[in-house]
Amino acid sequence: MSKENFSVKIKELPESIKQFGGLIGIMILIILSFFVLNNIFGEGDELVAKMKIEEQRIAEARKLDKLISSLPSGILVTFDGTDHYRLTDEVYEKVCNATKLIPQRAIMGANFLNYRAHEIYTMNGNQISETFVKWDKEKNKCFAGFVVSGKNVGVDETITVKGEALSFLSTGIDTRVYFIKNF
Repeated sequence: MSKENFSVKIKELPESIKQFGGLIGIMILIILSFFVLNNIFGEGDELVAKMKIEEQRIAEARKLDKLISSLPSGILVTFDGTDHYRLTDEVYEKVCNATKLIPQRAIMGANFLNYRAHEIYTMNGNQISETFVKWDKEKNKCFAGFVVSGKNVGVDETITVKGEALSFLSTGIDTRVYFIKNF
């Protein structure tokens, strides 16, 4: 009996109040749906954090691109006594952080000082497993290197050749390690 009274009372309400009640019901349903979906797929905070990190990376990359385009093309050195463009200490660190490429010339020059690495490099068809260019804050120097592995040719040996990056080659588009001083 109470159900019949309730439905009769609803039917007697004005049309505008019925529509308003329906609107409120739909809004509550939508809000609850988003709440449930957010709990199921809730990566919002992680996504925002990832986006901020990506924005910082892009801003840093733009700064480095601006720096690289301002450098003269040619060989950039970190020491006095040459006709090449000498980098200041501050620019030297920035160029090191911007450099990702180690060309064949620098690898071959460093290999000549490490005979076993040269042997594995040659046997392996001149393949490099990994290259790296890193700034050492303690020593205030740039270090570059590469890893050669003989696993492809049956030699179970991996050698890391590293040294100080004494000079870079600026192409106007990017910078590359030009000379590695081995230890």
